[in-house]
Amino acid sequence: MKIKAFFMSSIADIRRDYLLKSLSEKEVSPNAIEQFNTWWNEALLSEIDEVNAMTLATASADALPSARVVLLKGYDENGFIFFTNYESYKAQQIKDNPRACLLFFWKELERQIRITGIIEKISETESEEYFLSRPQGSQIGAWASPQSHVIESREWLENKVKEMEVKFKSGSIARPQNWGGYRVKPIIIEFWQGRESRLHDRIQYTLGENNNWVIERLAP
Repeated sequence: MKIKAFFMSSIADIRRDYLLKSLSEKEVSPNAIEQFNTWWNEALLSEIDEVNAMTLATASADALPSARVVLLKGYDENGFIFFTNYESYKAQQIKDNPRACLLFFWKELERQIRITGIIEKISETESEEYFLSRPQGSQIGAWASPQSHVIESREWLENKVKEMEVKFKSGSIARPQNWGGYRVKPIIIEFWQGRESRLHDRIQYTLGENNNWVIERLAP
């Protein structure tokens, strides 16, 4: 018990103040995607490691949540795109409950962006175009790995990779039909800027009528 109490106390003592910037509803773009683009470009200029890493949260049909880190591969006015195996656990949750939340955390800028919306598959053409742009090793991996399914060993996976390498050694690698992209179409986007004494700035965009964004400040 003494060790546990010391451990918990040590965790509680971890804290820092956020002092870099502020965020005002008077200064943000009237369009949530344009505001995302502004912050995205600032993050790129800051040379943040894995700047496109985002947490994807989904839930099963009976509301059991699940979260994992995926990589953003594109965005526009229609939403935010990532790619995965269509037979994975996340894909099953998306099929049963097509709602999702994305979270970017850029600690170097003391910022978070939370995106909540409806999720859908992108077109096969879009998936084909991206798959062909991937490194060969990643293409082979998409064929070799039955993502989220139980496998007997690491050796089994490595043998599967070798099998696919032999299969495709003499030609281009086609996209597996069980692999492709999803688009999260935003309904709510929240921009969070860390501030001193935990009095953070939170600006929320909610998609309203005629696809206009309603901008509101949230209490920290």
